[in-house]
Amino acid sequence: MKKELINRILSSLIIVPISFFFILKGSFFFSFFLTICFLISCHEWFLMSKKKNYLFPGVLFLVFSFYSVFLLRFGNEEMVTIFYIVIITCISTDIGGYVFGKLFKGPKLTKISPNKTFSGMLGGFFLSIIIMNIFINNKHVFNNFNIKLDNNLDFSLETFVLILFISTISQIGDLTVSFFKRISKLKNTGKLIPGHGGILDRIDGMIFAFPFSYLILLTDIL
Repeated sequence: MKKELINRILSSLIIVPISFFFILKGSFFFSFFLTICFLISCHEWFLMSKKKNYLFPGVLFLVFSFYSVFLLRFGNEEMVTIFYIVIITCISTDIGGYVFGKLFKGPKLTKISPNKTFSGMLGGFFLSIIIMNIFINNKHVFNNFNIKLDNNLDFSLETFVLILFISTISQIGDLTVSFFKRISKLKNTGKLIPGHGGILDRIDGMIFAFPFSYLILLTDIL
């Protein structure tokens, strides 16, 4: 467990800066990065589902998910803002769920993923709200990277509900991928990232949060 935690931390220290480099660079760099992630995700899904009957719907969902990422990243200011809200909320939810789950343990959330606890779920909500509040209050920093966010973005009730929604969808995405791993009798979707598993193990929440957030933006529900 200790070795796995160390590998997880070291991998994160490498992956997060590299990922944000491609994200902040935008245009060609991000398109290239997104394409690589998509192809690896499809490959992992294929290996996970090759003996089952859910290959095609899974790939279709990945196509829609990654396309929504592209549309949000290169859209107008409101879309770009949602793009960063999704990324930061999902990462915060993942970290909060892992840390609070390990610290407080408690009742299991579901049999689908035995390591998931109610304390982890609540920790994911809590940390995502705290981190997003910091992000919103310091959004001017993104101007240094020529990234224009929505000037009307503030920590309103609407934003609070959006963060909780994204965090919830992210955790549902995590559990959904865990469900398919379970029926495929796999612990991880791959071995690409030490301490984490595959690409899908790391972005399972995001691949659900992005398309649903995009649909919310289109329908103007919030």
